[in-house]
Formats: sequence, C-alpha cells, structure tokens
Amino acid sequence: MIEFKKLRFVSGYIVLLLINFCNILAEWNTEDYMKREHSLTKPYLGSGLTIPHWDLLGSTIVTDKYVRLTPDSRSRHGSLWNASPVQSRNWEVQINFKITGNGKDLFGDGMVIWYTKERMQPGPVFGSKDFFEGLAIFIDTYSNHNGEHTHMHPYISAMINNGSLHYDHDRDGTHTQMAGCEAKLRNLQYDTHISIKYQYNVLTVSTDFEGKAAWKECFTVNGVMLPTGYYLGMSAATGDLSDNHDVLSVRFYELDLPDDPKEDRSHIVPSASHFEPPREHVDDPKPGMSGIKLFFIMFVCMIGLIIVVVVGIMLYQKHQENSRKRFY
Repeated sequence: MIEFKKLRFVSGYIVLLLINFCNILAEWNTEDYMKREHSLTKPYLGSGLTIPHWDLLGSTIVTDKYVRLTPDSRSRHGSLWNASPVQSRNWEVQINFKITGNGKDLFGDGMVIWYTKERMQPGPVFGSKDFFEGLAIFIDTYSNHNGEHTHMHPYISAMINNGSLHYDHDRDGTHTQMAGCEAKLRNLQYDTHISIKYQYNVLTVSTDFEGKAAWKECFTVNGVMLPTGYYLGMSAATGDLSDNHDVLSVRFYELDLPDDPKEDRSHIVPSASHFEPPREHVDDPKPGMSGIKLFFIMFVCMIGLIIVVVVGIMLYQKHQENSRKRFY
C-alpha cells in the first residue's frame, strides 16, 4: 500500500513537471514568433530620444507611459511608423491603445492602423497620405457622423487600396470600406486592445474593449490579397474637435502555418475579392433657411414694400399738385 502511494506521488510529480515544461515551451514559442523589430513595448526610448525600430512624425511625443500621437487639442496630427518592412506572409498585430478626451458629446477625429507600401507620408487621412497602397484599419471617433449611413461612432472599418482610391472624409469612408463595426472605446477605465490578423488571405479584426482579456470579433473579410514588404504604422488627427490618441504597445507575431505555400508575395497588388467600386460622391443638400433667417428676410421685404408704397403715394400726390397748378 505504501509503495503504491509512493508510485502515485512520483507519477503525479512527473506529470506536474511535464505540464510546467509544456507551459514554458509554449511561452517560449510565443516569444520566439513575436517579431521584436515590428513590436513596441516599454521602456520605449533607446539612446537619446529615439525609439528602436520606430520613427515619429508630426505632433507625436514619447513619455514613460505611452506614445501620444495627438494631444487633446485642435488641428493636430501625428504618426508612428515602423522602420522595418514586414516579410511575414501570415501575421497578427495586437495593439494596446487609448483614446481619451474632455469632450462628452463632441470629439474626434480618430486614428488609423496602417500596413502600406510607403511610410512617413503626412496627409489628410487622419494625419497620413490619401491614395495609399495597402491596408488601413480606421478607428473613426468623429461624433458628428457624415453621410447617409446609420451606424454610430466610434466605428472601426477596413479599406484596401491599390493607390487609385480616395478616402472620402465627407462620407466617413463608407463608400470604400470592406466591413466595419461599432465600438465604444473612448474614456474607458481599463485597457483597450485591437487585434488585426492576416492568414490564408483572410483578414480578421477583433477587439477587447470590455476588460475581459478575451477577443471579440469585429469583422472578417475573405479573399484579401496583401503583399509582403509593406510597413506598419499608426496615425491620428484632430480638427475642430479633439482627443488624446495614445499607443501603449504593439506586438507583432509571425504566424507559422504548416501548410502555408512558400510563395513570393512581394509583387501582389493589394485587393479584396468582394471589393465594391466606390460610389459617386454626392454632396449633401443645402440646408433650408432657419426660422430666424426667414423672419428677417420677410421683415426686410415688408419694410421695403412699405417704403415703396410710401414713396409711390408721395410721388402721386406731388403729381396731383402739379396738375392742379397747371390747370389754374
């Protein structure tokens, strides 16, 4: 009986060691496939005021807690760009970010996560260039939404561009988006995360905005063709409305898929199988006159009419007097 208990104790101890070994091995594999040249973790600064593997543009500043793309001030834009092109065919990037501000009902504009051919190109699309080549994941927080769509903001959407398409700010990009979802992500007390996974030509965007340490799918798009050799980046912009747009960490993982064909994807043109041609931009109808403006116009017209009548009567009376004088 004692020998049996000893044997059971030894067996349990061996099993425990195996479990711990497997956990260590799994953790080691995760670190092994995390590409540090495409990742950003604390402490951010290297020697001097530079961030290893990353470049700053515009209003971007670095603190010991976050990389701030824009402050909660009007008319600012900033960006953070990875210096190394991505050579992985299948990958996942997980970004811990925060969007905060003093605005309760009015705020904006938002930020974008880029995977593009060119980097460090400032422009009108949330602080980066229009007519880009690659993938853009928009986190649009502008509280007064544009266009005829019915979704609320903040809103996350994806756009694939081969360099020929214009991002239509006046329609919140809905004419060229592939998919999207609503996301309440401003001024949260806990961390906010977004995951962008690209494998087997399928793009999946997931979020963790509820503090549950679990991914919730935002959308999935099949038939997405992305080349290797493009750059990761994040940009943000404010206009008349503003927010703090902060990046806390970026973790890039190369996905090792056993049945992935080892093909050269460097010359692929960015596209999606169900991509719809952009609809023609139609300007919003001009708003009608307000009640005050209409009243003012009617009042002026009435005064003008009274003046015309009075002047007419005076001229008529003058004419009558002149006629009587000639008669006598």
